[in-house]
Amino acid sequence: MKVVAAYLLAVLGGNTCPTADDLKDILGSVGAEADDDRIELLLSEVKGKDITEIIGSGREKLASVPAGGGGGVAVAATGGGGGGGGAAPAAAEAKKEEKVEEKEESDEEMGFSLFDD
Repeated sequence: MKVVAAYLLAVLGGNTCPTADDLKDILGSVGAEADDDRIELLLSEVKGKDITEIIGSGREKLASVPAGGGGGVAVAATGGGGGGGGAAPAAAEAKKEEKVEEKEESDEEMGFSLFDD
């Protein structure tokens, strides 16, 4: 991932065709080790391609990947599946905490009301 990040930093910096040495310099500037094999693999994969097209292609692929959001109740009702099974207990715990906070902040427990005359 750090090699990809270095490549993207080089491109954002105006270098439309970064070399292995460019990526090594970027990685070295932050104290990261440069893996020659990974750098060469990345450069061979992106050679002759436009970075915006590569990013666009990646976005299309990511759009089809389930993100696990929004289905917490349905997942809990069906017995769970994947990584979303823990969402329902967390939601129940959050509700419990909200009730506790409301009780702690009530005017009756403080002995006075903020809206008394």
